[in-house]
Amino acid sequence: MNIEIQQRPGSTVAKVDLAAGESITAEGGAMVAMSPQFQVTTTTRQKQGSGGVLAGLKRMLASESLFLNHFVSPTNATIYLGTTLPGDMHVFEMTGNKILVQGGSYVASSDGVHLNTVWQGAKNLLSGETLFWIELTGHGQAIINAFGVIYPIDIDGEYIVDTGHIVAYEEGLSFTLSKAGSSWISSILGGEGIVCKFNGRGRIWCQSHSSNAWGYSVAPFLKAIK
Repeated sequence: MNIEIQQRPGSTVAKVDLAAGESITAEGGAMVAMSPQFQVTTTTRQKQGSGGVLAGLKRMLASESLFLNHFVSPTNATIYLGTTLPGDMHVFEMTGNKILVQGGSYVASSDGVHLNTVWQGAKNLLSGETLFWIELTGHGQAIINAFGVIYPIDIDGEYIVDTGHIVAYEEGLSFTLSKAGSSWISSILGGEGIVCKFNGRGRIWCQSHSSNAWGYSVAPFLKAIK
């Protein structure tokens, strides 16, 4: 399987070339275009996985879709994958490590990558992130997306990220909530408010735009649909 990220970072699509017998699992609605020979099945669980409807419902709590599409290629074939919000994509090369991905950012993965929906605690009610995250483990390739540009930051110790800008982070990191400024008043007046304070050693992937902040900014200009 070969994955090529094209048209980045504003209107990114993933071109995935599969050899005969290879397959890829993708979030429902992610397919943009594909070769006609693909065999497509739709389930609420990963291919050859367990969980059924319950697994699908857990993904919905992480802002993912209930169904997953499995694309199997009997011959060499190509599929293009896209996302709802404009922005960048990133490919993880999974080698038995664990990566936590914010809800709504999972796009697709190869058969060797396992998806699990995990509870991240009530702190996410205040952080602007989803209560449930997608946990990626195993071996293979996984594609995630971001709103705007996605970029990595290597952390060794402590680092602060504004809420709503976290896309994914490695297992060796954890975060708590904190104020951005020296006091809550300065934090609120400065427009930052609550931030995520990371601790540990590992890599975090951030996005340049916050979908929540963008939604709040355009909401006053939208007309109610009658």
